[in-house]
Amino acid sequence: MMWRAFFSAVGIVLVILGIECLLIDSAVLAAGVVDDPMALQQNTMFGGQLANTQNRVFRPAEWIPWSLLASGAVVLIYSISLRRANG
Repeated sequence: MMWRAFFSAVGIVLVILGIECLLIDSAVLAAGVVDDPMALQQNTMFGGQLANTQNRVFRPAEWIPWSLLASGAVVLIYSISLRRANG
C-alpha cells in the first residue's frame, strides 16, 4: 500500500546521511548531557564535577559516505520503479 513512500523515505535518509558523512571530518557524541540547566549549575557551582562524562568521537571511514550515497540512490530508483496503487 504505502511501500513507495516508505522506500522513498529510506532512500532520502540514506542519501542525506551519506552527504553529511562526506562533509564532516569527525563528530563528537557528548555523553552525560544534562537537560536541566539548573541541575547542571548546582552540580558544578561549588567545584562539583559531572559524573563520568566520556565523549565519543565518530570519524567515518572513507568508504562510508560513498556506500550510503550509492545504497540510497539504489533504494530511490527502486521506489520509483514500484507500481502505483490503483484507486
